[in-house]
Amino acid sequence: MEAPTLPGLNLTRAEAQERAELLAVDSYDVELDLTRGDRVFGSTTTVRFTAAAGASTFIDAVTDTVHSVVLNGTELGPDVADGVRIRLDGLAEENVLTVVADALYTNTGEGLHRFVDPVDDEVYLYTQFEVPDSRRMFAVFEQPDLKAAFRFTVKAPAHWDVVSNSPTPAPRDAGGGAAVWAFEPTLRMSSYITALIAGPYESVRSELTSSDGRTIPLGVFARKSLMEHLDAENVFTLTRQGFEFFEAQFGTPYPFPKYDQLFVPEFNAGAMENAGAVTFLESYVFRSRPTGAMVERRAITILHELAHMWFGDLVTMRWWNDLWLNESFAEFMSTLAAAENTEFTGAWTTFASMEKSWAYRQDQLPSTHPIVAEINDLEDVQVNFDGITYAKGASVLRQLVAWVGQEEFMAGVRSYFGKHAWGNTVLADLMTELEAASGRDLAEWGRLWLETAGVNKLVPEITVDDDGAVASFAILQSAPEGYPTIRPHRLAVGFYDQDDAGRLVRTHREELDVAGERTEVPALVGLRRPALVLLNDDDLAYAKIRLDERSLATATEHLKDIAESLPRTLLWGSAWDAARDAETPARAYVELVLNNIAQESDSSVVLVLLRQLNTVLDYYVAAADRRALAESAAERLWELAEAAAPASDHQLQFAKAFALRSRTAAQLDTVEQLLTGSRVLEGLELDADLRWELLTALAAGGRRGQADIDAELERDNTANGRLAAQLAGAALPTAEAKRAAWDAVLVDGTLSNTLQRQAIAGFNRVHDASLIEGYAAEYFAAARRIWEEKGYETAQSIIVGLYPSAQVSRETVDRTDVFLGELGDDSPALRRLMLENRDGVVRALAAQAADR
Repeated sequence: MEAPTLPGLNLTRAEAQERAELLAVDSYDVELDLTRGDRVFGSTTTVRFTAAAGASTFIDAVTDTVHSVVLNGTELGPDVADGVRIRLDGLAEENVLTVVADALYTNTGEGLHRFVDPVDDEVYLYTQFEVPDSRRMFAVFEQPDLKAAFRFTVKAPAHWDVVSNSPTPAPRDAGGGAAVWAFEPTLRMSSYITALIAGPYESVRSELTSSDGRTIPLGVFARKSLMEHLDAENVFTLTRQGFEFFEAQFGTPYPFPKYDQLFVPEFNAGAMENAGAVTFLESYVFRSRPTGAMVERRAITILHELAHMWFGDLVTMRWWNDLWLNESFAEFMSTLAAAENTEFTGAWTTFASMEKSWAYRQDQLPSTHPIVAEINDLEDVQVNFDGITYAKGASVLRQLVAWVGQEEFMAGVRSYFGKHAWGNTVLADLMTELEAASGRDLAEWGRLWLETAGVNKLVPEITVDDDGAVASFAILQSAPEGYPTIRPHRLAVGFYDQDDAGRLVRTHREELDVAGERTEVPALVGLRRPALVLLNDDDLAYAKIRLDERSLATATEHLKDIAESLPRTLLWGSAWDAARDAETPARAYVELVLNNIAQESDSSVVLVLLRQLNTVLDYYVAAADRRALAESAAERLWELAEAAAPASDHQLQFAKAFALRSRTAAQLDTVEQLLTGSRVLEGLELDADLRWELLTALAAGGRRGQADIDAELERDNTANGRLAAQLAGAALPTAEAKRAAWDAVLVDGTLSNTLQRQAIAGFNRVHDASLIEGYAAEYFAAARRIWEEKGYETAQSIIVGLYPSAQVSRETVDRTDVFLGELGDDSPALRRLMLENRDGVVRALAAQAADR
């Protein structure tokens, strides 16, 4: 059921512009028959639109079979359809087009995805249309600026629930165990935010009152076999808090008639902002005890998608070059809402730790690009769902808010919604309103921040007099080679000293504008030189920071003593940057983390630090010392788990990290004892997911085999269990297991999107990278074929996931260069992914050299 990859799937910006000039769309009537088996469904589309008389264009329709195409009462011949597009010639001023076709279910998370629950064999469907996949369900002019009203009529098994953008109507009996749901037309929207979710989903219902007095029905949905684990009340609480915050900030009531949130299986992304019918990754239904980081991530995602109801759905960008603004705005607003109107008051700490570190990484890749990227076609869109689009854009918006003032920023946003509701816009439309509200000329700001790439570095230059007072203070700004832009920053400088309790607390804060390569800060002259000076305190600016020598020594010794989480996180980030940039030895970062992580209070920060620790241990530490240091780190993680408070978040995270990193016989013995219950950490619940993590650690270590995995799957024969079993089986350290995983992905190719990702992760889970080094040649031989034959999501997963990144050597770089030379400019998207893969190896080689 993989999404078909056919010639013509790409759509260029020029084609979209030409089509938008030719026609305007009024409405779609879409009739779907979901009772025709497990491969295809019936799709009949009637679209009404106006056009320039006599013009020719095309409508998008990715189909299995086209049965008929009728334009203005005339049957068009079969040659007008090629399985991707339908050619339309001789248009009238007023047109009615009807396309009757069979469309394909997929198992890739694109179009209309079909999933069978192993618990009860029930079928669950959901759509994922962003960017260009509503055409996989019905015939459509697939571009965001051709908005229309959509009326869906759906025939499906009578025991199903069917959800779309409009409120779900009462079904009428269709005989034979089927029913028909005839939805009311939607408000005007882009096709990519329409949605259909169908199956025996169960739901919890509630409601809220909008700022205009309307009652907004709320629903939270999940599969029957997961419903007992769904904390619907928490979801409703966050939704109400989000509604309250966004309606006040945006000055616009919620624009749609209802708000459903649906947790769906095998989802590729975190969530999708379908208007009034948001779909979420099913991992956000916690069937085992979640970490605090997971709970907060779900909260931010809920708020992110809710923000899109206004920014993205009510007002939509004209073309995908403003994709960044859509995602960055939702990312910024979700963090702001969490920090100001929910229990997650430390959301900006999480943003600094997760989103900004992602942005800094992306912005230092050879594929970095301006926030306003050049989007020439749909392939460009796909690869630009990246850390620039989401995280750098949101960081820069935060910088803009600090520069113009938050109330002025929101005033501009309120005016923007008032003027452009239900329409399409470009970046300049928002900037015009922000300039009017703030009185600032944003043209130069936009040029420097949005039209150039790269991240600046800020370093303090401090001199001190004989009395220990600051004699001079300057901030030096530099730009990376190849990206020379020096930018304006609004930031704060924090002074930190130890209080009577030994904690490092802020004793002075100075907020200022930084511009140019050198900015003097006379306001700090004469103050006593503190133990630690922190540039970009409060994290207003987007820039890498470095510490002066004294501050670095203080941070290294007393990082755990810093009282507040955000400055602590900024220092963590600075240390991570320095290790990644090969400015400091990787082993120094390992020690910094292991010596201080136990005192880190923020769960999301702990999660990120443990991920970064894994990267450093696996890739950045010098090869001669890597095994010994890795084994020592695992011992330290076990000590941290034992010392953590019973049932605490730290205990859970450290125990999982220890299992992942267990290598020695003694360490694997401990994992075995935890799994069998002969060793107990008080408060650590051995639930289903933790059992799988322990078993997978033992499988990767050669202690358990396929029979043990099969037995555990029989105990947990659920969708989650099957995913875990796929990972564990692929992690077995045998040539046979690695070949089976490789062939399942690259030869057989029928795994669903999520099972494929697990197979790839398990294949890469090795204690000795030599076990899989022989696959490098096969990878490069197959990469181009995979890219050409697979759908984007599947292909990207393989190209990134199976790249021989574990083979940190000059040979891997050289092989990549040969591939890139042969590829040339044929596929810019594939070229970009391969350049990013290559950069990881080059960076690891530099870090290893620095560590030696």
